[in-house]
Amino acid sequence: MPRLVHVIGAGLAGLAAAVGLQRRGVQVALYEAAGQAGGRCRSFYDSTLGATLDCGNHLVLAGHAQTLEYARTIGAAEALAGPADPGFAFMDLASRARWAVRFSRGRVPFWIGDANARVPGTKTADYLGLLPLLFAKPGRTLAQTMRCDGTLWDRLLRPFFLAGLNVEPRAASAELAANLLREALTAGGDAFRPLVARSGLSSAFVDPALRMLQHGGAAIRLGSPLLEITYDDAARRVVALDFATGRVAIGPDESVVLAVTSKTAAALVPAIQTPQRFTAMATVHFAVEPPHGLASPMAFVNGAASWLVAAQGRLSATIHDAHAVLDLPAETLALKVWEDVAAAASLPAGRLPPWQVVAAPHATFAAVPDEELRRPGTRTRWNNLMLAGDWTATGLPATIEGAIRSGRKAAELLLTENMECR
Repeated sequence: MPRLVHVIGAGLAGLAAAVGLQRRGVQVALYEAAGQAGGRCRSFYDSTLGATLDCGNHLVLAGHAQTLEYARTIGAAEALAGPADPGFAFMDLASRARWAVRFSRGRVPFWIGDANARVPGTKTADYLGLLPLLFAKPGRTLAQTMRCDGTLWDRLLRPFFLAGLNVEPRAASAELAANLLREALTAGGDAFRPLVARSGLSSAFVDPALRMLQHGGAAIRLGSPLLEITYDDAARRVVALDFATGRVAIGPDESVVLAVTSKTAAALVPAIQTPQRFTAMATVHFAVEPPHGLASPMAFVNGAASWLVAAQGRLSATIHDAHAVLDLPAETLALKVWEDVAAAASLPAGRLPPWQVVAAPHATFAAVPDEELRRPGTRTRWNNLMLAGDWTATGLPATIEGAIRSGRKAAELLLTENMECR
């Protein structure tokens, strides 16, 4: 077991790795290039709205076991909340039709036989069209694997896969889509129960982890970008880390978890293969009190935005695969999205409330077959260096669950492999 592990990057992957290591008695030093932890999954104070906002609407499902375990570990299980029953609300912005899909709690999908629970306009037999996806082959798209049209596709599958994959689903990796579906089916319908961070992403995932690490004696160094890694190829080890603030030598009983972005990792690790294409997300926050009884989260069909999330004093709508709207003036985008939000919330569309647009041009790697094949594993050719991040080969698209899994796996491999070498 290493005496000290240097975790580079304080996003969710790095935090999960650091928490896992510290719980096993390992001393941790955590470094972050930015002035705050959390990466793309954090909250910030916005002076325009006078409120704390999230960088984006990140949806967690009750079936995301490692995310919930991480939240319990850092004492933040109560920070995630959602409806008691598994299911989602939908609205078609073109026809103004509304419906809800209500999943059965157990593993047997009784809901597809219930006309009041399944997607309106579909039959039980329509859902058998998902079976080819469960046998998806690597390197193939969803369109090459299953039927990608019809009422079921338009009213359930496309919104679900768009949110999970953040890329046009027809062109997405069938393997990743299959993993999303397979895990949910294995866990049962209750796994589809949506959860959101009731007081913001930082309160649920970041701040409690930092407090736990600090209380346990971890050294936390924000504003410390890593400039270079020095390797000893003969010994197959990392021997030094060069930060903007100085050099840190890596002793024989020390290891490193590199939990940075794929672009940064590619610049620091020789000959590493990483995803090269990315997709955008944009979230528009509106300072307006959600009407009583508004279903949240709500998926939009035929809308400018993809999903609507309600919070105290705020309605937030997220656009997935958002490259097409990033060049729009911010107010134009806000007006366009507000039309959908106002219709969904039965609010007057004529008066635009205070708003803020939060855009992430490189939010996730593109979950298409070619990019999936470029994702590296956790191990590297250096025995004391592991990779972590939602862009590594987690088997999932770039999600909170994928990031946390990658961090926990990096920690576990360092612990088990070092134990085996003793």
